[in-house]
Amino acid sequence: MVKQRIALGVEYNGHMFSGYQLQSHGTRTVQGELEQALSQVANEPVRVTCAGRTDTGVHATGQVVHFDTAVPRELKAWMLGSNTNLPDDVSVHWVRQVSEDFSARFSAISRSYRYILYNRRVRSAVFQHNVAWSYAVFDENAMHDAAQFLLGEHDFSAFRSSRCQANHAIRVMQKISIKRQGDYLVLDIKANAFLHHMVRNIMGTLMVIGRGEQPVEWMQQILHGCDRKCAGMTASAAGLYLVNVEYPKEHGLPDSGWWPTLS
Repeated sequence: MVKQRIALGVEYNGHMFSGYQLQSHGTRTVQGELEQALSQVANEPVRVTCAGRTDTGVHATGQVVHFDTAVPRELKAWMLGSNTNLPDDVSVHWVRQVSEDFSARFSAISRSYRYILYNRRVRSAVFQHNVAWSYAVFDENAMHDAAQFLLGEHDFSAFRSSRCQANHAIRVMQKISIKRQGDYLVLDIKANAFLHHMVRNIMGTLMVIGRGEQPVEWMQQILHGCDRKCAGMTASAAGLYLVNVEYPKEHGLPDSGWWPTLS
């Protein structure tokens, strides 16, 4: 039978997962749950490829995956069937058939993340796994100004995890902003691709500037120095969301996700 390629828009709460990617030691992962659910719908093994592998504790409202199958199913059957078999912290919110040259990973032209920092004296008991938290006083305007040094094409080695497996650290930052919404600081960031821990390391560095420990221009020094040891800490995974993956219009895919807000 002729195989077809199916793309899915997926969201998940990352708190109870050891990241997106399957692990050799058998811990719970988003990929594992997706493949198990889709395999039940197909009545045969299904393997999925994602747009971006998120870490332990990181959430997504706009993850995109694709898989190949020769099993004849209506598109709504893939969505309804997978959601029936998925746990409550993962859901599929759209399904499309795509061309055989489409790749959830390699066809993407940009990825967008949102980082939410709860900035109040006392931590939240309700949102503790969905946002990061700090009681420090931050200057969000200084943080925003510092972030603008990252726009454009740069070597982002200063914000790259030592465990990053990318061949190089050159990325194109397309948009970046930070603003206050009530008790929350919200970082929105868009690039052609990201390095391991890149967003969390950028946020950790911005927090140093926001606390007044370094001037705005320090961000430019860190960027040009390409030394991870000189940048700020890696911010908590709890505040990070993969919110959208953008593809060329010819693939006919909707915006992959939505932008979480708690203000």
